[in-house]
Order: sequence, then structure tokens, then C-alpha cells
Amino acid sequence: MRSKAVAGNQRRHSAAGDSFADDDRAIEGLPIRLVIALTVGVAALALMLNMLGGIGDVGDTEVTVEVANDDQVVEADADADVSVFVIDENGNNVQDATVLVSAGSAQLNGVEEAHTGADENEAIVELEEPSLRADQDMGTLEIDIVPPSDSNYIDEQPNPEIIVTEA
Repeated sequence: MRSKAVAGNQRRHSAAGDSFADDDRAIEGLPIRLVIALTVGVAALALMLNMLGGIGDVGDTEVTVEVANDDQVVEADADADVSVFVIDENGNNVQDATVLVSAGSAQLNGVEEAHTGADENEAIVELEEPSLRADQDMGTLEIDIVPPSDSNYIDEQPNPEIIVTEA
């Protein structure tokens, strides 16, 4: 197959048996078109993954606690029973959960543990003499929840804290 050049010179195209290096044909703009297509594709993929990332894990429900109004503040160096209610993000009761209370900026001897019942979402945590450091007037105790293992509940968000004050 032959083609005529503009100046009248004959140019030869590569045949099946010719070398790749001898091929003088070119597709103008193909490399830049590939770069543009790749860039647009990567940008579109990033947007789609960002939208999917906002959905979260399917079926997982966040749990938190509500501390009874009278029990949000306890006195240092005195035993206290704190009522906490385990609920999910929609306000529904969560049964069979474990509530753990540990030292935050206030001190506590070990980790206190309480359980919600099979028919209720209330757990009563018995705090044994939470204390403050010598230079503190106020501190906090942290609450964590261990949801029932056979559920789709998770506890990844921060929970309310119990405030410890000087007597």
C-alpha cells in the first residue's frame, strides 16, 4: 500500500513483515488523549470512593450511654453508684452490654464493670472512692461500652464522662 506525500514524494507504510522501527505512521494526539482519559478516570473514581466512604459500614449501629442526671457528678474519696443507660444512635435500648468505667483525669483503682440485663438497658456502676490529684479540683472518668457480641453494635464514638469533684 502506498500513499502520496504532499510534496509528491512516495512514502512507504510498514507491511506485516517490516520492523517496528521502520514504521513512520503516527496517531497525532493519542498520547495526550490517553493521559487526559486516565486523569478524568482517576478523578471520577476518587469522587465515587469519597461518596461511598461517607456511607459507613453497612449494618453497624453506634451505641452510647446516658448517665442519670443525679449521677453525672460524683464526689472524690466517696463511694458512688452511677446509673447509666445504654442506647443506640436511634435512641433504642441496648440489652446485654458491658459498661466499663476507667480513670480519665480523675483517678480510679482499676476498671469498674457493670452489665445491662437481658430485659433492660440500665447498668449500675459501683465506683469505689474515685480520687483527684493534689492540684485538682475536678476530673473525669471515662466510659466505654462493650456491645453484645452477637449484634451489629459498635462503640467507636466518644461517650459521656462522669465528673469527679472535690468534696
